[in-house]
Amino acid sequence: MSFNSDIKVSVIVPVYNVELYLEKCLLSLVNQTLEEIEILVVNDGSKDNSQQIIDVFLQKYPDKISGFIKENGGLSDARNFGIDKAKGQYLGFVDSDDYISKTMFEEMYNLAEKHNADMAICNLQKVDEEGNVTQKLTQLPGFPERIVLENHLSVFSDISYFACNKLFRRDLFHEKRFKKGIHFEDIELIPQLLLDCNILVFTPNYHYQYLERQDSISKSHTLKGLDILNAVATVEKSFQKSRFYDQKKALKNFLILEGIYTFLAYLAFVKKEEDFYKMSQLLDDFVKTNRLTTKDILQYKRFGKNYLLSLPLRKKIYYILSLFRFRKIVRMLTVK
Repeated sequence: MSFNSDIKVSVIVPVYNVELYLEKCLLSLVNQTLEEIEILVVNDGSKDNSQQIIDVFLQKYPDKISGFIKENGGLSDARNFGIDKAKGQYLGFVDSDDYISKTMFEEMYNLAEKHNADMAICNLQKVDEEGNVTQKLTQLPGFPERIVLENHLSVFSDISYFACNKLFRRDLFHEKRFKKGIHFEDIELIPQLLLDCNILVFTPNYHYQYLERQDSISKSHTLKGLDILNAVATVEKSFQKSRFYDQKKALKNFLILEGIYTFLAYLAFVKKEEDFYKMSQLLDDFVKTNRLTTKDILQYKRFGKNYLLSLPLRKKIYYILSLFRFRKIVRMLTVK
């Protein structure tokens, strides 16, 4: 990565066949109130009209946007390409079908600089294709603006590991990149970056607008969901080598949230019966290998509150039936 102290934030935008949403995304970026920003648009082999839209923005905003075209390599590969080209003090990632508030990067950069932070985090919300908010995703409820990780390691097992609602000090990527060829690359990398942080900063503003597309790849639930368990295993190894290696509770809670609850949330939408039962068996193996008891899972607390009790009734029933291995009943309730 090269470095230019005049550029405060480099925003990396991977693009793949998003002609319907790209203009709105790029408009939200070129209109940022933070002026010392570079926008790296990486066309990852799009076959639609995405490049024509990029060309219009390149012509209109040559001082803000840099465009790159590469062969299709997937989201991680496109992000890594952008990281290698980035020149800013901090790095941000915006998915090309999403959009952000005008002040997102100004506020997050200023917070990071104010507290000499390694990572800045904001709230995000899901929106539909008409721009209506469908769900608010509060990230660190009740937390202060400045968080010393050493004193608040519960953050490691509590936060959602999206890349898109965070700003990273570039040094975090010195020897780390997104893993290519997997799904859930954020769960695999972002916790490892967090373990290298000393200070985090948080703004409760809902700066990031996450579009739930009707045709999204996330609607296709297959054996690829096993990448969640593989990602968690990778993070577990990094945790054991980190300065927090003796903080067993934080690691156990991470395994429960990401390895069990996140995995079960994915499993609920797996259509193929054979895949469902195979993934269920591998989840059982994961629980056994990590010596997690049903009591541990049922009593898991997120942000100081029992996680299971905080959920809607339908989800409570699904998780409890799953945890007690009533798989046939779960299958009847979830299959569409």
